[in-house]
Amino acid sequence: MSIESFDTSQNRILAQKAKIARKINEFDNVKISQKSKMTDTEKSKIEQASRGFESIFVNMMLTEMKKAQLEEKDDEGFGGNTMQEMAQLNLADNISKQGRGMGIAQMMYKQMTGDNIPNRNSYTVPQQQLRPINISDSAAARISQYDEIIGKASKEYGIPENLIKSVIAAESAGNHKAVSSAGAKGLMQLMDGTAEDLGVNNSFNPEENILGGTNYLNKMLNKFDGSLELALAAYNAGPGNVEKHNGIPPFDETRKYISRVLSYNMALGEK
Repeated sequence: MSIESFDTSQNRILAQKAKIARKINEFDNVKISQKSKMTDTEKSKIEQASRGFESIFVNMMLTEMKKAQLEEKDDEGFGGNTMQEMAQLNLADNISKQGRGMGIAQMMYKQMTGDNIPNRNSYTVPQQQLRPINISDSAAARISQYDEIIGKASKEYGIPENLIKSVIAAESAGNHKAVSSAGAKGLMQLMDGTAEDLGVNNSFNPEENILGGTNYLNKMLNKFDGSLELALAAYNAGPGNVEKHNGIPPFDETRKYISRVLSYNMALGEK
């Protein structure tokens, strides 16, 4: 690949990036008062759209870089090219989903909502301290009954399905009639006051409970700037304790809970 061809490709990329940046600036027309009235569901949809937009842009950049690097016609055939394109699309999608992406999704989300985009993969516990732990077969079988509801909650609030399953496994092991010593109820163990705030009328109803619990987890993610660990700490010990201790509270139960959820999620994988 010649220097000239690479420079030309870079210029094309910069021109395309500038064009997209101008489009992004149009979001400035959204009034602050409108942003403040946005629901968590609306913000979740804007996040998904912003990350999707960034994924398209990243794929476009990768395509341009590939064109600049090729000195002769690719002769891998249809199958090889198709596999490369699928891998490239997957890479672009993963880049846009990591943390706050490469900045484009963050700019779009900020201008549309006034907030920072949730940093979905923000961890503070070193990954080497975690190890995958499989959910027991009996709990997995119980949880699988609610796959359709979990999928609905995932789409509604932008929380990965396997993370929802991991919370359910840690909270109730899939028992929709579970009641804790503190009075938390159902699959995702909602306290009565929290359930009421979330509009959940019956915590023992699987659909209401899962939608409510996922909504609450999403609220905690947004409250603590996308840190999954802090969101889980708040889910277990309450947001007040997280704020009081300026981080994960020094409660053995809470720390074990976070580790358990993350370990289940690690074993299940990203979905």
